[in-house]
Amino acid sequence: MRKRRSPMRTKSTTPILALAASLAAVVCPAYAFDLNGAWATDTAVCDKVFVKKDNKVSFTPNSAEYGGGFIVEGNRLHGQMSSCSIKSRKDDASSIHILAACATDIMMSSVQLSAKIIDDNTILRYFPGMSDDLAMRYARCPR
Repeated sequence: MRKRRSPMRTKSTTPILALAASLAAVVCPAYAFDLNGAWATDTAVCDKVFVKKDNKVSFTPNSAEYGGGFIVEGNRLHGQMSSCSIKSRKDDASSIHILAACATDIMMSSVQLSAKIIDDNTILRYFPGMSDDLAMRYARCPR
């Protein structure tokens, strides 16, 4: 009876595989901006827009009076009056584009959101094809 030989790995194979993996990471950068968290129009009003209870962030009853905001948890996006499920997302080095299915107490709709990344804690929501005067700045609230 003949013995089966197992594929032989040489010591030189491991560095080649490591090099290939590292080159793939450099050549194909991932621009996955972390959008998770609570976002308000100004960090000075975070405690007036959001409340944290049992390790969960939600809106205060009068959050709209202070400029409002939104909460992102994975593929879920919550506004003051709506809850959305992110259906698709495209990131690049400077922008985020999201298509979401949103529901309010009254209706369901598809919403397109676009934002320019200012820094890790600041974005500028804009409306493609519209005046820059309509853009809104949002800041990530401290956790």
